[in-house]
Amino acid sequence: MMAQTIMNGLIAGSMIGLGAVGITLTYSILRFANFAHGDMISWAAYFALAVSTALGTALPGLATPVGPFSFGWSLPLGLIASIALTGLLTLLVDWLLFGKLRQRGGAVIILVMAGFGAALSLRSFLEFVFSSRPTYFTDALQIALPLFAGVRATADQMLGLGIAVVLVALVHAALTRTAAGRAMRAVSENQALAGLTGVDVSQTIRLAWLFGAALAAVAGVMAGVLVQIRPHMGHDLLLPLFAAAILGGIGSVPGAMVAGLIIGLSEALCVQFVGAEWRAAVSFVVLVAILLLRPQGLFGKQIP
Repeated sequence: MMAQTIMNGLIAGSMIGLGAVGITLTYSILRFANFAHGDMISWAAYFALAVSTALGTALPGLATPVGPFSFGWSLPLGLIASIALTGLLTLLVDWLLFGKLRQRGGAVIILVMAGFGAALSLRSFLEFVFSSRPTYFTDALQIALPLFAGVRATADQMLGLGIAVVLVALVHAALTRTAAGRAMRAVSENQALAGLTGVDVSQTIRLAWLFGAALAAVAGVMAGVLVQIRPHMGHDLLLPLFAAAILGGIGSVPGAMVAGLIIGLSEALCVQFVGAEWRAAVSFVVLVAILLLRPQGLFGKQIP
């Protein structure tokens, strides 16, 4: 039973970790908490749903489940489209809102409140377009397969966990071994100095938004496959995402994933030993504790 609880926590934590990586990237560069990130996760899931459904309707063979998974090729194609559409939506919000506030030298609190407003607007429009009724990518049922020591998991769950680990490794490699990644790290350290040394700050900021949007898209699709799709799904993940980003250390991509797994495990253990009604409190407790005891997080620097 304990081993199964740990597995469930790791699976949930992988989704949290992916979303937290997007938050930690944008915070480290733009220096404000983007509360609209959770709703980007929701939009990404619905983008993928719309494209996947359209493809499955036009070409029914694409909707046929592949191998042990509950979905067909229409969903991976929908995910690719979702990454592009979520990136465009993120850049649009930045162009209409955050970018203009940055140009005017808006204070951090103004950017944060603008993020709140953007989140509410995005969520309300999403409900208007798709309704508030929960939905799913597929109605195919999966049987959890035995793995080891009584632990069981579905093929979808194992795929999601593997994708999360691989993506975090790729993002970390991109940030540390590519020119674009080095530019992003330079801007996160000192935006003005990075500009003086020839870094295109505006382009780097757009790249950070796109990285965050791509990870939000994958996290949204994973959440939709493993749980369900709802307009409030990203909003409900927001506190665990910020708790993981701060626990891992702002700017640390591996730290965000490790912290996401810790949050997921903590929630699973809380459900097992305390009660499901206390699950939402776990992220808040972890967030408060890390801010009091180690504000720089496990792998990061002191939060500015």
